[in-house]
Amino acid sequence: MDTVSKGTWVQIEQLVLEPDERVPTLPADTREVPYVMRVSGFLLDDAVVGEQARVRTLIGRELSGSLTMVNPSYEHSFGETVQELLEIGIDQEGI
Repeated sequence: MDTVSKGTWVQIEQLVLEPDERVPTLPADTREVPYVMRVSGFLLDDAVVGEQARVRTLIGRELSGSLTMVNPSYEHSFGETVQELLEIGIDQEGI
């Protein structure tokens, strides 16, 4: 496996709760999976993907967890464009 250099922007994953530690009021499909935290930060030491690593976040927190990704990016979106929403306010502004 390739070593990722200290100072590289990465993502780690940390187990917060095992499924049996989660509250019983959660929906069953949610309760059956672990609760994990994903955090991005700069590697504090050289590390290998899949192994334990320490990072410093942009706000200075130091956390450790399993190194999952190098140079992570955001993958979310706000969905498809809704034409009606684009036109809200235009009538009011006289555009």
